[in-house]
Amino acid sequence: MAADVTAAGGAGASPVWLNEKARAKVNLTLAVLGRRADGFHLLDSLVAFADIADELSLEPGPGLSLEVYGSRAKEAGAVADNLVLKAAKALAERHDGLTLGHFRLDKRLPAAAGIGGGSSDAAAALRLIARANELPLTDEKVLAAARATGSDVPVCLQVVGRWMRDAGETLSAPVPLPPLPAVLLNPGVATPTADVFRTLALPAGTAISPDLSLAAAIEGEKSPTALIRHLDRGRNDLEPAALVLRPAIGEALAVLRGQPTCRLARMSGSGATVFGLFETAEAAVAARQAIAERRPGWWVVDTVIG
Repeated sequence: MAADVTAAGGAGASPVWLNEKARAKVNLTLAVLGRRADGFHLLDSLVAFADIADELSLEPGPGLSLEVYGSRAKEAGAVADNLVLKAAKALAERHDGLTLGHFRLDKRLPAAAGIGGGSSDAAAALRLIARANELPLTDEKVLAAARATGSDVPVCLQVVGRWMRDAGETLSAPVPLPPLPAVLLNPGVATPTADVFRTLALPAGTAISPDLSLAAAIEGEKSPTALIRHLDRGRNDLEPAALVLRPAIGEALAVLRGQPTCRLARMSGSGATVFGLFETAEAAVAARQAIAERRPGWWVVDTVIG
């Protein structure tokens, strides 16, 4: 994914800023296959990315700081607890003499929403630091910092479709996906991931095998219509637990499924965001407009997932 460098020219020029998009993560499928003795759940999830994003910038320099602004800055919580700083510190602990600097985060995605906003922000921070220090994203110290920051951070690091397995640390080779016109919908309720897994109440020491036939069917699929049919065989195993905690998610799914051109509606991650897939961008736009008129207080966007 291309990233930007901005600088003002001339005497007294502004400092160079490195810029990255932190795109929304969408779990097109999410199977929970078991729970390890250490408490972590075993997942098998096809992850893709929407073309809506937070924006993160870095002014490389001494020290480490972060300012958060934008339409959803208040939802991001205390700056000191932000995953951008956690990721930067995790990499600095593993790499002596690392150049860090000042981050600016334009927060646009809803928090605790199942679309990896914080994890994607953290991954964008690692990409920026890696660029500032001429480190490849495949550097083991970068990968270790991603794993230390959060389960969803490794899959967000390179912003390509992949199967995410185990507790998030095992990633497949990139899975090319055709662009999928979509609508993302959030009914305005936060859904903390830990609460959803707690409600799932899966006993430790259990494990089943993934459905490799689904992965094989999706691999190399170039038709959006055929891909949606394959995805319909999948599921999100966190959906029932999330519905217990946040019944509004069920209402959001019903609203999407009520759109005549919606081909598949499912929850992403641990919720509360749900997504609907459509065969054309025009159908997605029309659905977004209809939902926005019907539910003016909800967050709804049309986008492309790929």
